[in-house]
Amino acid sequence: MKSREEYIFWKLAHSFIADYGYRIIQLFENHQELWLEKLENKAVPIIRLRLQDLDWSNVLQRDIEFTAANGERIRQQLNRRELPILNLYISEYPPVDEYEFRIEHPYVHPQGNKTTVRTILLAQGLIDQGFQFLSEAMQHPTQFPIAAEYTEYDVQTLKAETLSLAMNKEKADRAILFNSKPFFTYVLIAIQVAVFVLMEISGGSTNTSTLIKFGAKVNQLIYDGEWWRFFTPIFLHIGFLHLLFNTMALYYLGITVERIFGKLRFLFIYIFAGVMGFIASFIFSTNLSAGASGAIYGCFGALLYFGMIYPKLFSRTMGMNLLVVLGINLIFSFTAPSIDNAGHLGGLAGGFLAAGIVHFPKRKKWLLQMLFLIISAAITWGALSYGYSPAVKSQDETSALMMAQEYLKQKNYDAAYRTLKDFEKSADQPTDKTYFLLSYAEIKKGLLPDAKIHLQKAINLNPKFHEAYYNLALINLEQNDMNAAKMNAEKAAKLKPDRNDYKNLVREINQHLQSSGAGE
Repeated sequence: MKSREEYIFWKLAHSFIADYGYRIIQLFENHQELWLEKLENKAVPIIRLRLQDLDWSNVLQRDIEFTAANGERIRQQLNRRELPILNLYISEYPPVDEYEFRIEHPYVHPQGNKTTVRTILLAQGLIDQGFQFLSEAMQHPTQFPIAAEYTEYDVQTLKAETLSLAMNKEKADRAILFNSKPFFTYVLIAIQVAVFVLMEISGGSTNTSTLIKFGAKVNQLIYDGEWWRFFTPIFLHIGFLHLLFNTMALYYLGITVERIFGKLRFLFIYIFAGVMGFIASFIFSTNLSAGASGAIYGCFGALLYFGMIYPKLFSRTMGMNLLVVLGINLIFSFTAPSIDNAGHLGGLAGGFLAAGIVHFPKRKKWLLQMLFLIISAAITWGALSYGYSPAVKSQDETSALMMAQEYLKQKNYDAAYRTLKDFEKSADQPTDKTYFLLSYAEIKKGLLPDAKIHLQKAINLNPKFHEAYYNLALINLEQNDMNAAKMNAEKAAKLKPDRNDYKNLVREINQHLQSSGAGE
């Protein structure tokens, strides 16, 4: 093989790497065969360069078939539906026999018909035609002047420059993808496992009282000043499966994000995303919630930011796979019951914003980072202002009722009374449940007249509220109003005839009325 053909081979390789952004994926030991990849180029994702004297067309055919077979293996590894390959031969002369029919049309690999090989021949008498075909395939003029002869020094210099360029590009990519060894990912996993064990020992991770004790997000307690509940729920999990799935997701996503962004940046992204997730949950969900899901979605958000800044590197390393996994998770979240979708979306946005604030190690973009900081501060302030507003607070009856029930379970009647009374004052129209629980707290505090009023309000809102009739009958008995007690007890028993305590109360009242002569 002459130096002229070797020069063309390495000049083409250099052009594809420098001008088109391809990277080397295979370089054979004899340095006469080179495979290049640029997956974001849908038309020409793979280029194969072959430096070979083609004496006979059957040799050409066998090599094309080899190229297709190797390409099919690459396609399967990449998990791509189809893989077009541009196959370039640099030869001193074309085959001596008929060969045109072998390269006139792309060769299709017979296994599945998913890998196609388009062949272009650059040989004496075919150089201009070959460059024309190459320009059409690349959709860009691809040609350079070629001298009649080149020295060995020219070839070796170009070869060294090309390999050095490819190596530097690879190092630059690795410098972005591997900034740091993971550390905080393992620390966070250890923390959430340790907290889960403590919760199980303290009453169970699915127990509402235990979750509240350990810091789960409860809107009513946040209204009462426990702002740290935006932070502490990140480390809590409700049940073993919840812990297992989030730990696995944190392991795979966290390691990737920590390697790209570095240790401290990753920790900031994770915590900020988790907090933003629970701020979103605070605004849009009245239910108790806990878990690392928002922070984990923040890792998705950080990787999307990486994709925005380095789209080519993102596309060829994780792009489509990451988007598919994220899409599957979002679809599952919106179709499965009892999923805190607001927390997930808030975490996703939070991770994206946090990544923009910290950017990448040793790669400052102060204006962009400041813009992300301002946007993040504005969103956080606006979200909290909205969440704490009287209009939103007055609609959050679920949280007030849950905490009132928890206080009543603890026999903390003053706290239950205060919580329900505050909600009654702020709400436009409390429901029968609020009035009933408020009356129960008032009964325990000895405020029977107030309890009687609130039970009547509950009944007015829900005439079939049998428990309200029963409690009202008990207050009537306490106030020695036997006729009212009988009427309310009978209504409770009629609404719920299978309740023995209702029937027993009616019987006791009737016996008392008969013994006193009031029933005659």
